[in-house]
Amino acid sequence: MRSDGQESYNELGGTVHGPVVQAAHVHGDINFGRFDHPGPRPDGTGRTPWQLPPPLRVIDRSRETAALERHRARAAREDRPVLAALSGLGGVGKTTLALSWLHTLRPHFPDGQLHADLGAQSSAGPEPPAEVLARFLRALGVPAQQLPARAAERTALYRSLTANRRLVVLLDDAATAAQVRPLLPAGGSVTAVTSRRRLPGLTVDGCRPVHLEPLALEAAVDLLADTLSDDRVDEQPADARTLVELCAGLPLAVRVAGARLAARPGRRISTMVRALGEERRRLEALAIDGDHDVLATLDVSYRALPGPAARLYRLLGLHPGREFDGSVAAALLAGDGGGGADGDPADSLEALHDASLLVEAAGERHRFHDLVRLHAAAKATEDEPPDARARAARRIADHYLASATRAEEIVDPQHRTMARDYGPGPVVVAEVGPGTEAALDWLERELPNLMAVLHRAPADGFPTVCWQLADALWPLFLRRKFHQEWGAAHRAGLAAAQELGDTAAQCRMLTSGGVGELGSGNPGSALDMFERAARLFLAAGDGRGHARTLNYRGLALQRLGHPRSAADLFRRAAAELPAHGDRRAGALAGLNLAGLALDEGRAEEALRHAGAAHGTLGTSGDTYNAARAATCMGRAHLVLGRLEAAEERLSEALAALRPLSAYEAARALGALAEVSEQHGRRQLAGDRCREALDLYASAGRSGSADAGALRDRLERLERLERLERLEDDGSGR
Repeated sequence: MRSDGQESYNELGGTVHGPVVQAAHVHGDINFGRFDHPGPRPDGTGRTPWQLPPPLRVIDRSRETAALERHRARAAREDRPVLAALSGLGGVGKTTLALSWLHTLRPHFPDGQLHADLGAQSSAGPEPPAEVLARFLRALGVPAQQLPARAAERTALYRSLTANRRLVVLLDDAATAAQVRPLLPAGGSVTAVTSRRRLPGLTVDGCRPVHLEPLALEAAVDLLADTLSDDRVDEQPADARTLVELCAGLPLAVRVAGARLAARPGRRISTMVRALGEERRRLEALAIDGDHDVLATLDVSYRALPGPAARLYRLLGLHPGREFDGSVAAALLAGDGGGGADGDPADSLEALHDASLLVEAAGERHRFHDLVRLHAAAKATEDEPPDARARAARRIADHYLASATRAEEIVDPQHRTMARDYGPGPVVVAEVGPGTEAALDWLERELPNLMAVLHRAPADGFPTVCWQLADALWPLFLRRKFHQEWGAAHRAGLAAAQELGDTAAQCRMLTSGGVGELGSGNPGSALDMFERAARLFLAAGDGRGHARTLNYRGLALQRLGHPRSAADLFRRAAAELPAHGDRRAGALAGLNLAGLALDEGRAEEALRHAGAAHGTLGTSGDTYNAARAATCMGRAHLVLGRLEAAEERLSEALAALRPLSAYEAARALGALAEVSEQHGRRQLAGDRCREALDLYASAGRSGSADAGALRDRLERLERLERLERLEDDGSGR
């Protein structure tokens, strides 16, 4: 090349890995994007998930860390993923060591960190891998609506998304090797597993087992000195050694004992030594794996708590989930003489954190270490009378039911028709808003706790909470498609309603659960549930309820390939529901008739049904379904060649549907693309096709017939555009 009359050369030789720019002059910045990831960037916004909790200082684990590093180096040489399993007694420091090691790897693994508590020690049982996979996939950018329903398909998608990423994954508190295997990423990632078990089955997967023993005496003394951050260990060395011996060298016990001493700078270490010695025998019943001293340490910390904090501690032991926010504490201490007058719940939570009895979780949430949770539950049994424990359990259930109901009212006020039964109160409602998205996000974030409460409610003596909580979760299930939880919640709710002999509740569980079965691709099961509900409605003399099942049964028959039978049921529903005072449901049946007619080419009939439905739904305030009716009307006008009317109706529908449903917005956009093409505006038609296909993908419906037809249209438009360009530049044949 030449520059200013001077000849210059720009040569590149040798083996090159990664992007290269060859240029005489470069002005401005050069940015290299990464295109090797098979899926969207994490969080869908370009951010990367960094889920690991912050590390703590590690004392005397250099041998184990070196073993982990040797294993990582060898795996890198052999071009295979890194898998290590850290085992040992609860509280021995497995997670602390794993975090310390994994955080040092961040510069070498730029694509993020994933973290899951697998809950081997949880009272609710180990976390199913399918639920963990759902969280990991969402963190990697997969919308909730696009999550596969089956666990095997989630594993396949997870490994596809991680094949070209360099990630760090921490799987905490695993129960078995079988629980871990579906959660192992592909590619050159590092996975660390912690478990109280050794998990020898993972060895066949290339795992490096690292078993942690309690700290040696001097290391435990160093840990105590690090926790105290003063001169007491140097001034009282014999007492310090006795204390860590009583703690059995277990890092959790040393840290908790040290935290209590650190909060009392004037207290001698010998005071803690005497306290531990006095309580060891009393706590033998709480021993886990023969580890009496850890529980004695926890009990000393508990006894040193202020009264309101101690009461909150033991009541939180009744919480069925793995983590919680501050509103749960407020609910537990509301009324019953246990909170308001005796202290602020936030202050009590802070006291528990100060005593190292609670651990911070993401999003200003809190969780117990597994042994501490057991200790708190035992203290509830020991120090709370049975009626107080029952009231606390009811307050927890009422809190989640009322909060979920508030979210339901925000997202779908027309669904909120079933009564809610609460205990004597007061009932504390969490901040779930403002707005639809915030309410849905709250429901999704709390779903593990909501499901835990739902499943435990019948055994705790309030089965109404079970089915009512399933009912309140309807907006989340419908919009974000948690089909596994949808089915489980409604099965449990139906069993509770049957136990109560509540026909209305049984019918609600059958119809709402049947809609979930339809969404899961099980129309036969859905039809069975709808028909069971129909029989119950008939037996109860509920004509309106029975008429509603006509519409549901029609949808199931339509999915089963029986359009004539479906149409008969839709017609009956459209006639009977208004007669029973439910004009909105009758309009929905009419809209279903319109869809059938349009599918079979009867555009005028479709326009008539959809137009009537549009008016009724708009008057009733059902914006979403009114917009669906407008889409149907626009498509009917398009079939009839009325392009201006079609564009008007479809544009109206698209504007309403964009914030409500990606799938329905995509259907309106696809029809608008056809309108643009018939108007001769092929570039606009192509743009609308591409946008609609993106919306189908975000809704998890890329494989639908509508999306397939849209891809064919886009390919045809792009082919025509290429031919026109060839003709314009004179190179056409």
